[in-house]
Amino acid sequence: MNKIVRKETSFAGRKLVLETGELAMQSDMAVKASYGDTVVLATVVHSAPLPDVDFFPLTVNYEEKLYASGTIKSSRFVKRDGKATDEAVISKRLIDHAIRPLFPKEYMDEVQVVVTILSLDVDADPEFTSMVAVSAALSASEIPWDGPMVSVRVGKVNGNYILNPSSLVLQTESKLNMMVSFVGEQKKFLAVEAEAHIVPEDEIFGAINYARDNSDALFSFIKEFAREVNPDSIVYPYEPKVLSPELVSDVSAIAKETIEKIIRMEFDKTELKEKREEMQGKVFTELEGKYKKADMLLALEELEKKSIQHLILEEGKRPDGRGVKDIREITCQIGLLPRTHGSALFTRGVTQALTVCTLGSPSMELLVQNMYGETNKRFMHYYNFPPFSTGETGKIGAPKSREIGHGMLAEKALKAVIPSQTDFPYTILLVSEILSSSGSSSMAATCGSTLALMDAGVPIKDMVAGIGVGIITNDDFSNYKIMTDLAYLEDAYGFLDFKMTGTRNGVTAIQADMKVKGIPVEVLKDIIDQSREGRMKVLDQMEKTIKEPKATVSQYAPKTTTLKINPDKIGIVIGSGGKTIKEIQDTTETEIFIEEDGTVIISAVNMDNVQKAAKIVDGLTRDLRTGEVFEGTVKDILDFGALVEILPGRVGLMHVSEITNVYVKRVEDWYKPGDKVKVKIIGLGPEGKISLSHKAVEERHGRSED
Repeated sequence: MNKIVRKETSFAGRKLVLETGELAMQSDMAVKASYGDTVVLATVVHSAPLPDVDFFPLTVNYEEKLYASGTIKSSRFVKRDGKATDEAVISKRLIDHAIRPLFPKEYMDEVQVVVTILSLDVDADPEFTSMVAVSAALSASEIPWDGPMVSVRVGKVNGNYILNPSSLVLQTESKLNMMVSFVGEQKKFLAVEAEAHIVPEDEIFGAINYARDNSDALFSFIKEFAREVNPDSIVYPYEPKVLSPELVSDVSAIAKETIEKIIRMEFDKTELKEKREEMQGKVFTELEGKYKKADMLLALEELEKKSIQHLILEEGKRPDGRGVKDIREITCQIGLLPRTHGSALFTRGVTQALTVCTLGSPSMELLVQNMYGETNKRFMHYYNFPPFSTGETGKIGAPKSREIGHGMLAEKALKAVIPSQTDFPYTILLVSEILSSSGSSSMAATCGSTLALMDAGVPIKDMVAGIGVGIITNDDFSNYKIMTDLAYLEDAYGFLDFKMTGTRNGVTAIQADMKVKGIPVEVLKDIIDQSREGRMKVLDQMEKTIKEPKATVSQYAPKTTTLKINPDKIGIVIGSGGKTIKEIQDTTETEIFIEEDGTVIISAVNMDNVQKAAKIVDGLTRDLRTGEVFEGTVKDILDFGALVEILPGRVGLMHVSEITNVYVKRVEDWYKPGDKVKVKIIGLGPEGKISLSHKAVEERHGRSED
């Protein structure tokens, strides 16, 4: 029987509970965490190291369950929960970024962390609850891990920071949505994922400090829980993955001098890659049969890492010859593709992103179903990273979590400047194709996407750019260098990839990938400042290509117009069973989208059809007044009068007695279908009945017809 432990506290106004010993008893550690009515289960399991694996095989799964909110999948054919949503992928990546640096470097056993959302309270953040549960599970387990880490969500409403705001507040009121993690007695900065509505850098740093200042109770809570579960802090014995001194010595004798030489030759990635491959081939040939290739590669990487760190820290130089704040050469182009709605190519050094913007009608919005219900997305950004972008072969298919994460980062970066549907009634899809990669391709995708939006004529509120910033440091941070625009080996062997996007006035998104066990918060302040400085330089270069969005959309983009009708008259436009709206769309070759508030968006390939449809909708819904005169068209002849269309879709009856002042024996003697006739409204009855008179028009002009 497992030992049952339960701990309870309060955080940000809600009850927080950690429990273990009852669920998932075959896992190494399972923790059920409750926050309000949100309940998550975090499990941790390790297994023996995989043969010939030269990296730490950590897997994190974040499982959103529709049943958690009492929801059944809306598909008629599949009721089982499907693949993870993009938002769930971001959540699992955030957990991964926060826990991975805290495992020992020599630890290579396979570890899997699975978080399952069992119950959802929309006012109690499941991502925060999951971060607490995972930290508690790893801290209490016998798996080697240098935690706990603590994560806090911060919002900002009316100038005030808020801990763990509800999802509704985040969506409707907050200028900031930040999840930030800390570790250790010094509460070092560890990880962050943030979306902001153009928030100044000092306020961003203020939010991080606010979260840090309010994290002490969580640190104590998780430590107390872990001590009760594992009072002796037992860690199971594992075999460290350490290279033999003999291997390191043999590889060093062959390659060290060459490595130190080539990293000083200021090569770009392509040339450097060729030199490295030559060196690897030489090592493999001379030591063939003595060591495994995987181990020789690890030894080479360690030599490269130490050489680059020495070059940057001790000599103040970078492998490509740049200063620590220098950005590689940037070139920008727009309008590359003749038939797309907008396109741009952003190149920074050897990193190159081609972004294509496609505009569609509101009916093209993405329908997303998750634990929170069904929502529509009218702005999307996707990121593709084909193997040829790094000069390699590989599979192309469904996006991996890294591609989803980078795509969502650029989407968050641009979301704050996308115009409202009222101002720009289009669905907007951006796709960034990474054609070449040598560091910070997600930031290149963000910059290229800004240019593509402007080329497409999307009236974005401001230009957005981003740049990667990294750090090389010794163990105690007494000597460190912050580097702008990481490239190739700096990215591979650096300790931090800090990506921040924004306009000239503030930040729109942040994501950080850490390789050390946290960095001092005062160093983070310098990183944020240097990132802003770099962003200004990137914006300078982008503005040389285009400063304002194009005045009109592409000739190949759909044309749109927006009307506002009385919501009570939506049914008139739709008609019985959708007959009327389908008829309008078919006859005018348009798409019509109607919102609940009476907003009508009409789109078509050409503007003439849009205007025709708009005229029909306006005619169907505009308020008529007695006494108005129209040039109508006879639609049908009846025994007792004629049906006359006075506006598109609005037909009234001109009774036989209202044709003229003289006796009319047969209506057919006066009119036939298709004839034009001037009529006056003489009556408006229930259910939209309209009474018309030609006679009243004659009398107004003081004449009559025989």
